[in-house]
Amino acid sequence: MSDLLLEVKDLSVNVEEKDILHGVSLSIGRGETHVLMGPNGAGKSTLGYALMGNPNYHVQSGEIWFQGRRIDGEAVDKRAKAGMFLSFQNPLEVPGLTLSGFLRNALEQVRGSRVKYSEFRRELYRNMDLLQMDRAYGNRDLNVGFSGGEKKKAEILQMLMLRPALAILDETDSGLDVDAVRMVSQGVEAYQKDMDGGLLIITHSTRILEALHVDYTHIMVNGRIVCTGDGSLVDEVNRDGFERFTAGAEEDSQ
Repeated sequence: MSDLLLEVKDLSVNVEEKDILHGVSLSIGRGETHVLMGPNGAGKSTLGYALMGNPNYHVQSGEIWFQGRRIDGEAVDKRAKAGMFLSFQNPLEVPGLTLSGFLRNALEQVRGSRVKYSEFRRELYRNMDLLQMDRAYGNRDLNVGFSGGEKKKAEILQMLMLRPALAILDETDSGLDVDAVRMVSQGVEAYQKDMDGGLLIITHSTRILEALHVDYTHIMVNGRIVCTGDGSLVDEVNRDGFERFTAGAEEDSQ
């Protein structure tokens, strides 16, 4: 059985005085891949931001444990240094800071020591080549002028460089064409195979999952996880949609 990496206990989260998550519990073991699915507005992204410690997402009750330590009161940077990573649906543009400069600084922050440039460049180019990402992007300002696909590749590049213990991917395949999804999926697969980390893939699509082994699938409706199963649950959603789960949630709320 995998070592327990993340444990979420009965988590309720408020955003702008609106209750979004209601008693969410979830456990992720090292090396496991979990998928969180659900209709738009279900609260999936809220869970990702709350796990990462975004200050706009207020934990009202419950606990978040990461690698044996309770972290729901810790700041974002402490969670990142401890080995948590969150990719964004809409990555920010940062003029004046190159992609390679950002990555090297982030890597040094995580490691707590300087990183030799030759070592960094070798690892950077290896991962860029894996993603079929033009090496010239390393010298461009972070996400400035990047296409949607290149922005998402840059997010996966960060994950591969930082090698987090837990990677949370929030709608990483959103808005991507078939080729870009395939490249991003290859990066996620490389993380899955080589780094023994935990993965939480938040999505309402399933294209990014086609080449991945999925251990657990969770369905979220109205801020609650209403069903948990194995990878076959993804196939059911592909075939039948979320109607079975939304109907059950509506009945429970009455």
